[in-house]
Amino acid sequence: MGTTKTDDEAGTTEAAEVKPDEETVHATAAEETPEEATAEADLVESDGGDREPSGVGQGAGAVVSAALGVISLTGSWVGTVASARQSLIGQMHAQTAQSSNVAKLLKEGYGDAWKATAFWGGAFALLALIVGVVVLARPAFGAPGKPQPVWIKSVAWGGVALGVIGLLLAVLQYSDLLLGLPSTG
Repeated sequence: MGTTKTDDEAGTTEAAEVKPDEETVHATAAEETPEEATAEADLVESDGGDREPSGVGQGAGAVVSAALGVISLTGSWVGTVASARQSLIGQMHAQTAQSSNVAKLLKEGYGDAWKATAFWGGAFALLALIVGVVVLARPAFGAPGKPQPVWIKSVAWGGVALGVIGLLLAVLQYSDLLLGLPSTG
């Protein structure tokens, strides 16, 4: 008589051996790290799920606004270089002039440099003010129903306040109302 092969001898396997059972699936999920679970959840959400705005951009904007406000008050590298450049140009003009008086020397050597510092301080203050206002106004245009986190509002208001103070001081400095050049008369 001929021999017949059973399923195991023929090399075929049942579907149950190919698919993992429930215990194996749960054990694998338990071994998954929190980072992998978060990454998998992010992939599921990005495939068309509704995602809530995280507010990272608004938080970054608020911090940038506050930093620009501080820079406007303390000075920046750009303002320092512009001031030194204007001072050098003024000294060159004073040396090449045949009859330079003290008032002209002060104005060209120091006054223009002072105004360059004020200009750049005012530019940074204006940027701080604009970025802070945009961050504060963003929820009204983006997600009106979702409140903005308190820390973002606080930092943005700080940036706006520093921007206003910096802009006021820059205008006073530029117009010589604050620490103007000494008179030569």
